[in-house]
Amino acid sequence: MISSEQVNAIAAKIETMGVDDATVTELRQQYQPIHFTYCMDDDLPNNKPVIEGDGFNLYLIDGREHCLCLTNDYDAATGIVVAEIIPD
Repeated sequence: MISSEQVNAIAAKIETMGVDDATVTELRQQYQPIHFTYCMDDDLPNNKPVIEGDGFNLYLIDGREHCLCLTNDYDAATGIVVAEIIPD
């Protein structure tokens, strides 16, 4: 389970630090045991993020079963995708 408060704090940290590998590495250390994945937002077409930030979106991952999937259910979430938005 991941709380909405945690996701909001993570979004605020990304807003401050920017979106890059170093930020995601710090998030992994600070928010253990949450799993973080970093990718480009266009790698996740047709999905609705739980947070839309300046230059990034956050998606929740449900990893309870054998296959990972995106979810909007905070109670089922085991990880977060930090998806960088590249301006057109």
